[in-house]
Amino acid sequence: MTTAIEVQGISKQFVLRHTRSLKEAFIWLIKGRKGDLSEKFHALKDVDLMVEQGETVALLGFNGSGKSTLLKHISGVMIPDTGSVRTRGKVAGLIEVGAGFHHDLSGRDNVYLNGAILGMTEAQIDERFESIIEFAEIGQFIDTEVKFYSSGMYLRLAFSVAVHTNPEVFLVDEILAVGDEPFQKKCIAKIQELAAEGRTLVVVSHDLDLVARICERGVVLDHGEVTFDGGIHEAVAKLRGA
Repeated sequence: MTTAIEVQGISKQFVLRHTRSLKEAFIWLIKGRKGDLSEKFHALKDVDLMVEQGETVALLGFNGSGKSTLLKHISGVMIPDTGSVRTRGKVAGLIEVGAGFHHDLSGRDNVYLNGAILGMTEAQIDERFESIIEFAEIGQFIDTEVKFYSSGMYLRLAFSVAVHTNPEVFLVDEILAVGDEPFQKKCIAKIQELAAEGRTLVVVSHDLDLVARICERGVVLDHGEVTFDGGIHEAVAKLRGA
């Protein structure tokens, strides 16, 4: 089989600040408080992950486990401190609701902006525009500035643009929790359609029942390390402590 995603030994750490302002830091020093004003948080620790073309994979774990950070590395939003990430084919998806949108532009303008960011040409966007708007169900608001959109409207438009890029690798991070139930069902059906077409799917979600329905493989992370990689039902059981 063809490898769609290859993650080799990646690590990522962030600096956590103990103070919120220069004033607080100055008071800290004046009062003679010892110790560094910051500490390092290891979000990922030497993570390896291979995903074959057409696999449907859920990244699972509790808050702070590193699953969203790993997904951002796969998408290219983040660069690892050490290690490497390689992907094959067009990568698209929703890492954050409204990412790539400009608040002062209309929904129409943002379709073209976001579509271009995700690798579509203007001609391709023209061709798919009506389908994008129809799927998003925001026709009457398409020429309204998106700063006036609700989070649900953001989601519908962002998801619609992403799926219409026809990606080989589709990434989803918790965005289904934002939409209403009818649109969630519509998104899930579209994701299942992409999977049936042989697209590679990587999902981050706390909804274990949902990922068990749409994914075949589960990767469990804990404090930045992979603790389990196998069948989705086994992964869900491990996370639930069964």
